[in-house]
Amino acid sequence: MDRSAASLYPDWPQYAARLRRAVEDLSADQLALRAGPEHAPIWALAAHVAGARVYWLCGVFEEPGADRTPFTTPLTGDGWEDDEAHPRSGDELAWALDSSWEVVRDCLERWSVDDLERAAARTRDGVTQRHDRASVLNRLCSHDAFHAGEISQLLGRHDLPPIDLWVRQPPS
Repeated sequence: MDRSAASLYPDWPQYAARLRRAVEDLSADQLALRAGPEHAPIWALAAHVAGARVYWLCGVFEEPGADRTPFTTPLTGDGWEDDEAHPRSGDELAWALDSSWEVVRDCLERWSVDDLERAAARTRDGVTQRHDRASVLNRLCSHDAFHAGEISQLLGRHDLPPIDLWVRQPPS
């Protein structure tokens, strides 16, 4: 009996939910907070998390679901997370994070631990790279946590509730 890949990432759903909750009700001014002029605002960091999930899983690994996200053509690089002239609202970010999480969740539930050895090729700047599913899932989980940490620091710096990905909630 083979375990699903979800068994290897038991806390990732919690991380995804906490990131979503942290940004969904922020005002436009709060979503525009950034560490400096050369850094992305909170809304773009959160959108980038969502876009990366769809890029890797739907674009590179050709998994279904991009059509249910804001990133319907994930390999083009034309995601709305990169358009700083069009800031996104908390509602738009919640939709992007939820819909991209559905793609992740579906892959985690459908892929077995043995399936994680399967690889896909990606050509970038004329160089073809092979990435196995395990390395991409690790990349995405750490990518989510990295950017959640950036957002958390910005929130805390402006006296807003930070994101604590790891605190355990008592069972309800």
